[in-house]
Amino acid sequence: MKSNWIKYVFIVFIIIVLVFAVIKIRNDEKEEELESQTTNSEDEKVREIKVGIASLDTINPILSTNKNVQDITKLIYEPLVNITSDYKAEPCLATEWAKEENSYLIKLRENVKWSDGLRFTAEDVRFTIDRLKEVNSIYSYNVQHVVGVDIVDDYTVRINLDGEVPFFEYNLIFPILSKDYFEGEDFVNTGKNSSPVGTGKYKITAVDGSAITLEKNDNWWNQDTELSLEKITVNIYSSIGELYNSFKIGNLDLVATTNDSVEDYIGTLGYNAKSLKGREHTFLAFNMQNSVLANQEVRRAISYSIDKENIVSSIFSNKRLTSSFPLDYGSFLYQNQDGSSGYNLEQAQKVLTDAGWTYRSSYWQKSINGRTQRISLNLLVKSSDASEVTVAQNIKTQLENQGIRINIVQTNDEQYTNMINSRNYDIALCSINLALSPDLTTFFGEGNLANYTNEEVTNLMNEAKNTTDENILKNDYSRLAEIYKTDVPYVSLYNNRYIVAYHSELVGDFTPNWYTSFYGVENWYK
Repeated sequence: MKSNWIKYVFIVFIIIVLVFAVIKIRNDEKEEELESQTTNSEDEKVREIKVGIASLDTINPILSTNKNVQDITKLIYEPLVNITSDYKAEPCLATEWAKEENSYLIKLRENVKWSDGLRFTAEDVRFTIDRLKEVNSIYSYNVQHVVGVDIVDDYTVRINLDGEVPFFEYNLIFPILSKDYFEGEDFVNTGKNSSPVGTGKYKITAVDGSAITLEKNDNWWNQDTELSLEKITVNIYSSIGELYNSFKIGNLDLVATTNDSVEDYIGTLGYNAKSLKGREHTFLAFNMQNSVLANQEVRRAISYSIDKENIVSSIFSNKRLTSSFPLDYGSFLYQNQDGSSGYNLEQAQKVLTDAGWTYRSSYWQKSINGRTQRISLNLLVKSSDASEVTVAQNIKTQLENQGIRINIVQTNDEQYTNMINSRNYDIALCSINLALSPDLTTFFGEGNLANYTNEEVTNLMNEAKNTTDENILKNDYSRLAEIYKTDVPYVSLYNNRYIVAYHSELVGDFTPNWYTSFYGVENWYK
């Protein structure tokens, strides 16, 4: 009887174990199935970002005048030479180049295909340059000195120039378009401009009235770089205000702009932003032919007496960024971004006193050849630019508090240009759009705005434009910056802002500059 009872207990135990084993197996299978579904869901999820274009004219980058188009199309089309985030010229469709007197011999990348599968060749380079010479393009300036393009072979071209162009390789940043694609078409008016083929990381796969879809270009030549970001949707808006509002409510992931009032449209919450120095550089040019300004101590005293932070805060509400040198926007050739440039009222007085100037009756004055000379100067400014007039008035107040008398000369645009060209001024308040090239001919070259000559500067400029050695370039430009600050032919004041705002959910390495916002875009994700 006892053995039967034990037998029944054992059987029940075995049944319970089997039941639990079956339940455990089924639970494991369900967990594996759920994990598999989750994995498959993640695998199937397309990595995508959304950007926007306001007031689209054309997606053809040679014909477009829209800054948003120029930025976004760098993902679709490629130049011969690219620009890095610190403004170095690096190979792209060109693998190398060599200067030959007034020409450049350029070797092209041989493993490149257009997104439609056709080969990229030297014919495409000549075709693009010919179009730039024919049409009104923002890139026409880049080829204005090109007088011809010789095709040496399928992957070698010689670009002939009408004279020496320092750092001409920086002009080779225009997008290359396919000759075969546009052959026989009216280049300006063809319907093919709605979705041209490119050689870039992404290609156009769909176009409608509200959006352009970009997807990975499987024919992209750089197979060593994985394009983790698979899709970019470019939403099209009728106005910049509509674009900003779309970003504000989360329909766009990124906006880039030089608009001073962008925060008024997009607010200040829910996104990260990078504020960079833009291309517009404002500075004072001293005419060295003026008998007072010919004295270095006077120029240095003026420089020490100008509080740039006061200008950008009181006039521009900090919507400008102070500057100390034309290349201090992030160039690899000038990494010292000391925007203050040594504002020091005591030092201003000292350099004048040490040079024999005395402060009397609210003037700095000095006896030269038996004649008393006062520091009293005219400051030229455009009357049409209200902000620059206000800047001139601010500078006048700051300098006169130091005993340096300033008379503001306001002229219309035509008069201003004529006076600049004839160098008919003491001090001129100037603004220029800086080039990507580190060429400083405007500031130091023959006929420069300050009528400034310096043999060492000339030698440094000549050496810099004739070398590709990065160490030599850095040493030369470091010395040029030192001379700029000690000789003071100019006083750099400020640059405009270039702002790149991106939503906090967007993850990646963001190193934008005013050449492009999309460095490393292939690894961005949300």
